[in-house]
Amino acid sequence: MNPGDPQADDTTPPLRSDAERNRERILAAARSVFARDGLGASMASVAREAGVGIATLFRRFPAKEDLVAAVFADRMDAYVEAVATALADCDPWHGFTGYLHTVCAMQAADRGFADVLTMTFPTAKTLEGRRSQAYDGVVSLIDRAKAAGHLRDDFTPQDVALLLMATAGVITATAADAPDAWRRILALMIQSFQTPVRGPLPAPPAHAALYRAMINLGRADSPSRGSAGS
Repeated sequence: MNPGDPQADDTTPPLRSDAERNRERILAAARSVFARDGLGASMASVAREAGVGIATLFRRFPAKEDLVAAVFADRMDAYVEAVATALADCDPWHGFTGYLHTVCAMQAADRGFADVLTMTFPTAKTLEGRRSQAYDGVVSLIDRAKAAGHLRDDFTPQDVALLLMATAGVITATAADAPDAWRRILALMIQSFQTPVRGPLPAPPAHAALYRAMINLGRADSPSRGSAGS
């Protein structure tokens, strides 16, 4: 039978070992597809990469958020660890800027993860729990850098989200032709964050508004089951 034939999936119940192998193939394929194409890649493209039928994919991962959560669990762990490492730095400013460099490098290495950091997936409880844990640490990083007199007083946690959105856009636009361009935009941003300030900033977006924007980004890249083949 052709492993990419959906009819084969529906008429031949897999053995337990086959099911586990299919799951690992799907995860490996999704890592490759999302890293290359971002979370806008369709579930059908993941199934093709894995060599399984779309029905098999949806049996293992009923929604795209389920697949995203499974694929990026380890990267979210690494993200939380990056925050912890920055907090352990005895130099608050070095810790803060080191965190930004580390996370933006993680974005540049994986377009899918660049998307994950700028979206919210309310039903992926474990992934969102790790994001919340990292957020609390980032707030502490900001407070420490301000207390040390290096970070401007009007910098907010929302500015970190905006920075990650900006670098994600630069990474997407320049990855093929100027893959290190994100380093320049990050350096420019860091210099604008540092004291002494050169002028006031416009008000940041409200936390609730930014959260809605992140949810909407996630929804835009999470096609329903009915459109999975698009």
